[in-house]
Amino acid sequence: MEKEWTMIIRPQEKLWKVNLKEIWDYRDLIELFVKRNIVTVYKQTVLGMGWFLIQPVLTVIMNMVVFGGIAQMSTDGLPQALFYLAGNVCWFYFSDCLNQTSSTFLANQGIFGKVYFPRLVVPISTVISNLLRFGIQLGLFVAVYLYFLINGTDVCPNWAILIVPFLIVMMAGLGLGFGILISSMTTKYRDLTILFTFVVQLWMYATPIVYPISMVTNETLRTIIMLNPMTSIIEAFKYATLGQGYFSWEALGYSFAFMSILLVWGVVIFNKVQRSFMDTV
Repeated sequence: MEKEWTMIIRPQEKLWKVNLKEIWDYRDLIELFVKRNIVTVYKQTVLGMGWFLIQPVLTVIMNMVVFGGIAQMSTDGLPQALFYLAGNVCWFYFSDCLNQTSSTFLANQGIFGKVYFPRLVVPISTVISNLLRFGIQLGLFVAVYLYFLINGTDVCPNWAILIVPFLIVMMAGLGLGFGILISSMTTKYRDLTILFTFVVQLWMYATPIVYPISMVTNETLRTIIMLNPMTSIIEAFKYATLGQGYFSWEALGYSFAFMSILLVWGVVIFNKVQRSFMDTV
């Protein structure tokens, strides 16, 4: 009898190519991984998803004590709680996407070695599942925002609020790009995991989260900070929601171009490593 194959697996011919149709065909698996990522976070915990709120609350309190109280850093005339929360909410989403996708190969080597599916499904599902945490923390930001607004604080959103979804996509793209790139590198060099964890912690201070970019008057230092692709995104988010911050289409264009090149580069390295990573790990 003539056999008909329901699936034909071929080697990836071009490293830069992403089979979007194949990933779409595995959308049920993406949904399954998203549910798994969410459940494993709060399963068998006392507060459950409450931890998603505790993290930014404690971080903002510490920022208010150290940077607002002791260091007396400017917040451009904005309430400290709002200023710090706006930056931290964005940074938490980016860093969560980066940190979790950076262990894609090592954390999933068991399932990768047993069954075939597009490997990009795993980091993509991680980025999507982190949207739940981001949504909860964004809800906290909105609640604090409304509190200050009702009490007469001079803060108000502007037209730039319309591009906030675009800013979220850029944060997700940067986290995904850096994550799959780091994941590909750490399959062979395990100690790079420690290095990148340290780098991400320092990276936060190179991003205007606890200080406004207007506070940086040294031109050389300001240029270095602006080369950070997260700088323009966080500043644009603050400008859109709080009315204070540095907004520049050129800076956002740079961040978008950086994200695009990073994703292409990350996919190339990811596709190259996935061919033989089981022999390495």
